[in-house]
Amino acid sequence: MTRTYVVTGSASGIGAAATRLLRERGAQVIGVDRHDAEVEADLSNGHGRSAAALRATDLAGGVVDGVIACAGLAAPAPVTVAVNYFGVVDFLDALRPALAASDAPRAVVTASLATFQPNSPELVDACVMHDEERALEIGAALAAAGPQVGMLNYTSSKRALSRWIRSASIRPEWAGAGIALNAVAPGTVETPMMTEMLATPELVAMVDAHAPMPLNYHQSPETVAHLLLWLTGVENTHVTGQTIPIDGGAETVLRGGDVWSWDDAHVAAMLSSH
Repeated sequence: MTRTYVVTGSASGIGAAATRLLRERGAQVIGVDRHDAEVEADLSNGHGRSAAALRATDLAGGVVDGVIACAGLAAPAPVTVAVNYFGVVDFLDALRPALAASDAPRAVVTASLATFQPNSPELVDACVMHDEERALEIGAALAAAGPQVGMLNYTSSKRALSRWIRSASIRPEWAGAGIALNAVAPGTVETPMMTEMLATPELVAMVDAHAPMPLNYHQSPETVAHLLLWLTGVENTHVTGQTIPIDGGAETVLRGGDVWSWDDAHVAAMLSSH
């Protein structure tokens, strides 16, 4: 049976690669982007998000089997938060009834290695509380402090997105409806968005310092698209709530060998009580 997918950011980069691969496999794909898509929309505002979700649902006939949300920005400005967090969460929430109508519903978001990097806790909290007005105010203040601080709009939006995925995925309206909900965290992907950042050896060295990739170095959009397709395919019956690094080992280099010690204090207390 033909599966129907909605792909945001379908006109370029990872979204375009996923759209092409899906169509090669015989899927129906409804692309959502600012241009060159079945649904042309601006996901930086509430009206654009709701209109896009309504149109995509209509084109899908009320049943969506998979959503691949790739639309995003990397500008040191609050609009990045509007698109990367609220544009994703609101759009997915609006499509949830159409996903629930599928026999094997799946949704996945393109996060980033940035989800594991420094961020603004205040901005992350505003996003997780779904206070868009407050989040944009904080983002604007960060942007006013200069481009370097302004890039916390990007890392914070991705951290908040991973936190939302983790909390929402196990709720009755997602897991209870059989909808797998995940994110992927790529390293440096050779997309049009990265062209300027990789324009000189000095810039490449800076990027590599933030995203060291010992396995196979920089990646093509297709490497990420293949994982997105598996996560939204019928084969994925139990992976949910995860932000999965696909980064040539960058997350391991940056965070080190032990990410399991979060509950060590509790275990030590339990053992000492006996």
